[in-house]
Amino acid sequence: MMFYGPGMGLWGYLLMTLSVVIFFGVLLVGVAALLRWGRLPQPGTGQPAHRTAEQILADRFARGEIDEEEYRRRLDALRSDAPSGHQL
Repeated sequence: MMFYGPGMGLWGYLLMTLSVVIFFGVLLVGVAALLRWGRLPQPGTGQPAHRTAEQILADRFARGEIDEEEYRRRLDALRSDAPSGHQL
């Protein structure tokens, strides 16, 4: 067997252990951040930050979740509940 010197010594093992712990800690924090905040939005596919109730209702009608009668009824209800002086 060949011997190539005194080896890493105490400081070498301590530095190696510390670097592995830091690496896996950063990796764990990164995975947790991705899970907490979800996927990053793709350019051009993000939804606007603020959507009005009428926009949400129109989207539901467009997807076929509600029929025209229900759409008109809910749209009238939204517009009648709007405070005077404000337009939706």
